[in-house]
Amino acid sequence: MKVTQLNKTYDRRTAAAHQVLRDVSFTLPETGFVCILGPSGCGKTSLLNAIGGLDRFDNGSLTAGETTVTRYGVAAYENQRNRNFGYIFQNYYLLEEHTVAYNVYLGLHSLQLSHREKLVRIREALKAVDMDRYIRRKVRDLSGGQQQRVAIARALARRPRVIFADEPTGNLDEANTMNICT
Repeated sequence: MKVTQLNKTYDRRTAAAHQVLRDVSFTLPETGFVCILGPSGCGKTSLLNAIGGLDRFDNGSLTAGETTVTRYGVAAYENQRNRNFGYIFQNYYLLEEHTVAYNVYLGLHSLQLSHREKLVRIREALKAVDMDRYIRRKVRDLSGGQQQRVAIARALARRPRVIFADEPTGNLDEANTMNICT
């Protein structure tokens, strides 16, 4: 994945315009673990959302595989996103009135998998984050750390090439943090 001269400004057409990304360029390795560090409000989440295909950017280009785009919403990049990207959001975005299994299942919706394969992936992902025993529990009945692990399982179940993770271990204890990073 390659990012070239990416720019993002909030409220561009107003006096309150705030540029959070200015000519950001880098190339990610084919494999590995990359951390983006910086103080609160410096644009880390904005960068993840832009390169992950979830949010607009002003200009610059993004390349994933053989696909290069210079604007948000290009079908070819959305296809890359749907096939190859997984997300762990800072706010989890879980449906609290539904079960753990259902929340992970929803993350597999865009993949062309049989129902049986989805169930296998759900079990594998929940086991990987030590949440398999909660498969039928409603999300609202889980602690914050448990909810975070469900959100991580949802991303893992997709088996993406790239996982964009926004503070993925913020609510986890040291043992679970080490397990997730591994």
